[in-house]
Amino acid sequence: MRKYTLKRDEEPAVSTTLHIDANLNDQQRAVVSAGGGPVLVIAGAGSGKTHTLTYRVANLVHQGVDMDKILLVTFTNKAARAMTDRVSGLLNTEIKRLWSGTFHSVANRVLRQSGHKLGYPKDFTILDLEDGNTLMRTCIADAQDIDRDKRLPKPRVLLGIHSMCINTQSDIEDVLAQRYPYFQEQVDDLRTILQLYQARKFEMALMDFDDLLWNWRRLLTEFDDERAYWSARFEHILVDEYQDTNHLQGE
Repeated sequence: MRKYTLKRDEEPAVSTTLHIDANLNDQQRAVVSAGGGPVLVIAGAGSGKTHTLTYRVANLVHQGVDMDKILLVTFTNKAARAMTDRVSGLLNTEIKRLWSGTFHSVANRVLRQSGHKLGYPKDFTILDLEDGNTLMRTCIADAQDIDRDKRLPKPRVLLGIHSMCINTQSDIEDVLAQRYPYFQEQVDDLRTILQLYQARKFEMALMDFDDLLWNWRRLLTEFDDERAYWSARFEHILVDEYQDTNHLQGE
């Protein structure tokens, strides 16, 4: 893997035409013009990483890469919109075919197309935090063969345990030991509740935000044809703020 380091420099104004030599410093220019294959960019605050990533996308299109062969992943919808707007300005054209968004929004888009292989309809519903909290409360009430004499975690805490298990790819025993040691004695009861929560979501064609990432990963690991399709679907995958990815996002 090639590695580049961006140094802090005053960010030049974005031009409506693609002038790499004029609008980028040497380090930024090396990143923008790098060819295919894995590239890691080490960039501190104020080094122009967004500016550089924007120019790299624009340069790929400028060199003839089809827009819908580029996937740009960011951590906020605002950042995704800002980058696509700037790329559009650099190229002076609409770039609606460019795939860009957060990990979750890209996962949602992929699963709307291929989630049926996991047993989900195309019109599955995404649970927000409040809906998830309500469903978890119902699962706590309906769970069978659990010890109700001991204090159970509140629904929001259980959602947090569930999320930690998925995003770190850890067993519930490890998550409780590291983050919630006071609930370790109830591990079997909590596992029963979380399994019911997962089953209810599937029965009702629901996914929470963690399910979007988990099911995206399942699609790529359990189905050779899907992995081959999505591998060929994109020629360039760019991840902004890669250091912030958790274990599941990294996979």
